[in-house]
Amino acid sequence: MTHSEQQRPEIVVGLVATPPDHPARVAAPLTAELAARLADRVDADVRWTVREGWGEVAPRRDGGAEALLDDLAQRRADDQWDIAICLTDLPLHAARMPLVAQTSARRRVAVVSLPALGLQQLRAARAAVPDLVSRVLTDASDERVQSAGWAPAEMARRIPAVHKVVGEADGGELSYVASGLIGRVRLLTGMVRANRPGRALLGLSKLLVGAFGTAAFALTTDTIWQMGDALGGLRLTVIMLLGLIALVAWLIVAHDLWEKPDRGTSVELARLFNLGTVLTLTLATAVSYVVLFVGTALVGALLIDTSVLEQTLQRPVDFTDYLTLAWITSSLATVGGAIGSGLENEETVRAAAYGYHPEPDGWRDEKDGQPHSGS
Repeated sequence: MTHSEQQRPEIVVGLVATPPDHPARVAAPLTAELAARLADRVDADVRWTVREGWGEVAPRRDGGAEALLDDLAQRRADDQWDIAICLTDLPLHAARMPLVAQTSARRRVAVVSLPALGLQQLRAARAAVPDLVSRVLTDASDERVQSAGWAPAEMARRIPAVHKVVGEADGGELSYVASGLIGRVRLLTGMVRANRPGRALLGLSKLLVGAFGTAAFALTTDTIWQMGDALGGLRLTVIMLLGLIALVAWLIVAHDLWEKPDRGTSVELARLFNLGTVLTLTLATAVSYVVLFVGTALVGALLIDTSVLEQTLQRPVDFTDYLTLAWITSSLATVGGAIGSGLENEETVRAAAYGYHPEPDGWRDEKDGQPHSGS
C-alpha cells in the first residue's frame, strides 16, 4: 500500500447474505467488485474495504425489515464495520407495497429484498447497493465521503423496481417500495428466481424416470392409441392439466411443503411462501412434462410402425397422430409419476419449499473465520 493510499480515509462496508443460499450467490460476485464501484459511484478519495458475511440460515420473519435492520446493526457493531448492507430473499412489504430496499442512517445499515428486484437480481443489486451506501453515509452525515448529490426520490429513476420512497427523509429512515401490480408481479417472478426452479427440476429426476417407464408401457397398449384418437383437444388439455395439478399437489402434501402461519410467520408471508413454492413446482413439473412429451413422441415414432397404427385406428395417419399419442401418454404417465414422487429424496424436494433453507455444507462466515458443517 502506497503512502497516499494510507492517507485516504478508510470505510469498511459489510455485505451480509441471509440466508446463505441464493443471496450468497448474488453477494459473492458483488463483493468482488463493490469496492471499485463505490470508488466510481460514491467517492474515489476513500479507501473502500468490503467484507462479506453470512446471516442466519433461517432469518427472522417476524418484524419484517425492521427486525433485519436491528440484527444487521448488531452485526455491524460486533464486526466494527462502518456500514452494513443485507441481501435477503425474504419478500418484504412497506406501506402495503413490495419493499425493494430500506435504509437506516441511525443504524448505518440498509437491507435489499432480492425478490423485489425481479429476474435480473445481480444486475439490479450492482446498481442499487452503491447508491444505498451513498445514501446511508450522506444521511448519517459521514464527513469522510462527499454528500450524495441526488435526492432519495431519484432512486426511482436509478432502479427500475423502485416506484417511490416513503419514510422520514430528514431522519434517514427510508423505504424504497415498488408499484402495486407490476411490483407484485416482479416480486413473484423474483421469488421463483430465488427459489431456483432448476434445482427442483433436478430433484424430480426419479419422478421423470418413473414417468418415462409408465409412458413406455402405455405406448404398447393399443387401447391408449384408440383413446387418444377418440378424445378431442379440449379433453386432452383437461387431462394434461389435471395430471400436472395432481403432481404438484402430491409433492406438496407428501413432502409437507405447505407453509403454515404461526407466531413467527404472518398470514401474508406464509401466503407468499406458498405461492412461491407452487409457482416453482409448477414451472419444474411443466418443464418435466415437455421433456417427457418430446421423449415419448420420439420413442412412439421409432417403435410404432405407421401401418400398425393405421390398422388399429382404421384410417390414414401422419405425424400429428404420433403427437396426439404422446400427448395422452405423457398426461397419464404424469399421474403415475405423481404417485411415484413419494420415492423422491426428501431433501431435494423440500428445497422447492420457499421457506425452507437447509444449512449448506462447509459455509464460512468472516465473523469467526471458521467453516460450519451442515445440520
